[in-house]
Amino acid sequence: MTIVCETERLTIRHLNVNDTAFIVQLLNDKYFIRYIADKKVRTHVDAIDYLTNGPILSYQVYGFGLNVVLLKGTDTPIGICGLLKRDELDYPDLGYAFLPEFWGQGYAAEAANSVLKEGIITHSLSIVLAVTLIENLSSNSLLNKIGFHLRETIDLYGAQNNMYEYRA
Repeated sequence: MTIVCETERLTIRHLNVNDTAFIVQLLNDKYFIRYIADKKVRTHVDAIDYLTNGPILSYQVYGFGLNVVLLKGTDTPIGICGLLKRDELDYPDLGYAFLPEFWGQGYAAEAANSVLKEGIITHSLSIVLAVTLIENLSSNSLLNKIGFHLRETIDLYGAQNNMYEYRA
């Protein structure tokens, strides 16, 4: 179990195949599907495939990827947060998603800020991007709050998105 970073309230660690139930829950949340995508992960087997060919492969290839965010003390999974390397983008980008019952409590900003700072240091990154749908007002606000600046609007995966940039 690789811990990426910790905050006062959170433990952020690599995802593994024991996280399948949480991944099925998160990836089928209506807001995840609306604001990110329908990854079509419906079963335990789908989740193993998603984890193996997504985050776990990313750790092996790039040294980073999406991580599970846990509440300290209870180890309750509340979301995912990490750096991704997409073929469509020139630099790694910050990604995150949280279960709605944990919104509005500062967890996403706390995790995103910690993962961003850790990633910049550990992987010697000078630029990190972030992409979010224009209508995802909460995500746009969070990115501004943690120091990202709007760079441009781009078409990605058939939708208009704001692309943000963070310079270390």
